Amino acid sequence: MELAKYTYEELLQQNEELRIQLEEANDTIDAIRNGQVDALIVKDADGHQLYTLKTADQTYRVFIEKMNEGAVTLNKDNTILYSNSRFAAMMGLPLEKVIGLNFAVFIPEISVDKFNDLMDKGWEEDCKGEILLANKLGKLTPCQLSCTTLDLDEGTALSLILTDLTSQKEIEWELKIKNEQLLAAQNAAVKLNNELEDTVRARTNDLLISREHFKLLANNIPQMTWTNLPGGEVDFYNQQWYNYTGSRYAESVGWGWQHMIHPDDLPNTLDKYIEALKTGNTFEVENRYKRWDNTYRWHLNRAVPLRDDSGAIIFWVGTATDIEDQKREMDRKDEFIGVASHELKTPLTSLKGYLQLISSYKKEELPPVVKQYIGKASVAVNKLQHLINDLLDVSKIQAGRLEYAMGEVNLSELMMQVVENSKHIYPSHELEVQLQPNIFITGNAERLEQVLMNFINNAVKYSLADKRIILKTIVKNNLVRVSVTDFGIGLSAEQIDRIFERFYRVEDKRHITSGLGMGLYISDEIISNHLGKIGVDSELGNGATFYFELPVIA
Repeated sequence: MELAKYTYEELLQQNEELRIQLEEANDTIDAIRNGQVDALIVKDADGHQLYTLKTADQTYRVFIEKMNEGAVTLNKDNTILYSNSRFAAMMGLPLEKVIGLNFAVFIPEISVDKFNDLMDKGWEEDCKGEILLANKLGKLTPCQLSCTTLDLDEGTALSLILTDLTSQKEIEWELKIKNEQLLAAQNAAVKLNNELEDTVRARTNDLLISREHFKLLANNIPQMTWTNLPGGEVDFYNQQWYNYTGSRYAESVGWGWQHMIHPDDLPNTLDKYIEALKTGNTFEVENRYKRWDNTYRWHLNRAVPLRDDSGAIIFWVGTATDIEDQKREMDRKDEFIGVASHELKTPLTSLKGYLQLISSYKKEELPPVVKQYIGKASVAVNKLQHLINDLLDVSKIQAGRLEYAMGEVNLSELMMQVVENSKHIYPSHELEVQLQPNIFITGNAERLEQVLMNFINNAVKYSLADKRIILKTIVKNNLVRVSVTDFGIGLSAEQIDRIFERFYRVEDKRHITSGLGMGLYISDEIISNHLGKIGVDSELGNGATFYFELPVIA
């Protein structure tokens, strides 16, 4: 046998050598796993061979982790396979929560198209471009995105390097200002040294006058005023902005105004601002601006676009009006209405009780005229009670306390009850019913009846000649639409925009109406609490259709 050639001591020595080689191999494997080895030298029949490790470049990984730029690696689905700590910090998230997210969650809507173009191009060739990133609070940051593909063991991936351009943009704006100032100085020098034609001189003079008029007007109105470019970057503020915020131009220009808005108001402001930029519609929102003393005050913001002859937007002109005092006065008014309504309710209940006692008096027959007066007094008391109930509801809405129990409601039966009651209240009107049977929803029957009666009351109130009123239900896509149509005076576009505002009443010279203008405001709140939608379709002189939509129980 071959083993007979070796002594026992020689076998022990070979065994020890094999054990040492095994330990060295295990240490090498651990070093590879931990990224401590960059390459291996292996001896074979051809001599010593050098083997580099693609995934073990420790120096490269340390460099990526320590760099000031954000770095991520994506797969074909834009899922983040790797992220360094810098990118996680830019997005305001822990590193472990970034890995596995779809990179698109950090792209605001305004940059989606450009991002998609860069991604498509990045898989084909190295490329770069500027986009906006949105962190978890919705704050936008301009960045340069550089794309390059990587060959990994698992397949091809896309590496992104993201450089924060905030400081660079501020420098660019300051350089732009300096260049504009230099250009203005050069133009002034040219103007002094060269005679222009009379027509050119006149037009230049008109332009300068218009510009000075705008600056004079902007700097002497109490509102803060700005202009912004079609992409959203602000390029001008009036003096009132600097007086109020205490900021410098470089701090506010571009997208810097975000720092001046209360953090709770910023997401809603950005949503409406970007929506206006996309659609070209008027921008309007209420928010709080930080003053130079770090206090906040409420402002109403409105901005409208200036368009050229082709309809393209040149720039936007916006104002921010201080409404802090109006807000406080409205709060005091709401408090007074709530207290006054509550105090009026007790004597009104007593008065209603006394009228009922008089009506039920049996010892002797009441004269007909007294019965007539009691009936009229009861009608007046009911109207007054309805107004007080509306005032109390408005106070509860403002205090966030308009609550009521929810349950399963047969909407079809509820509407039939409302129709029967309305026929007794308004016998001179013709109520036409187009209802589907057994429509069940989750809601509060009493409050929904309040909305329906309000729709019918308005239909009666604003119908001058045609006495027809149509109540209709339509079920579609798990939603029921309930509508009340009249053939009265109708609504203008301006009235439609304001019809659900608190205390707003439609005024018509041909028709004098009563009420405080709270019914539709309360109805809007009730339907919102039912997770529904309320609206109106109307044209001036052609009647109106008020409706609400609610999810049905399947």
